[in-house]
Amino acid sequence: TDAVDLTLIHWPAPALGVSIPSVMQLLLEAKQQGLTKQIGISNFNIALTQQAIDSIGVEHIATNQIELSPYLQNRNLVNYLREQDIDVTSYMTLAYGKVLNDPTLAEIAAQHQATTAQVALAWALQNGFAVIPSSTKRENLISNLKAQDLTLS
Repeated sequence: TDAVDLTLIHWPAPALGVSIPSVMQLLLEAKQQGLTKQIGISNFNIALTQQAIDSIGVEHIATNQIELSPYLQNRNLVNYLREQDIDVTSYMTLAYGKVLNDPTLAEIAAQHQATTAQVALAWALQNGFAVIPSSTKRENLISNLKAQDLTLS
């Protein structure tokens, strides 16, 4: 293929003199040239997201990849992104592994014959977030996929 599916800015760096408008314009040019199918942002707060929107239009921003977990829900930012119709991609959904030993999540997991990781991932999926959990172990990758089948109440 000649194009990547998604190109995103991993971290905004306005304090380092990297202008959000200039970077967003370059990403839009890449999209217009067919080099990328979608443009995304990552770790942008509300103000920086608004700068990105003002730079190229909300219709060109597919997602904001942000840290989200049952412990860090970023509700104001999530609500803002939903209002703008920008998808939310969740990273660190397992809170650096902290959810694995959480007694409340363990209790919920036991009720569903699931793991605490599956509960945390199901929480994110049921909230409409795309999730990108990482693992180097095949069994964890397979287990993570089962979160799609878990329905929390």
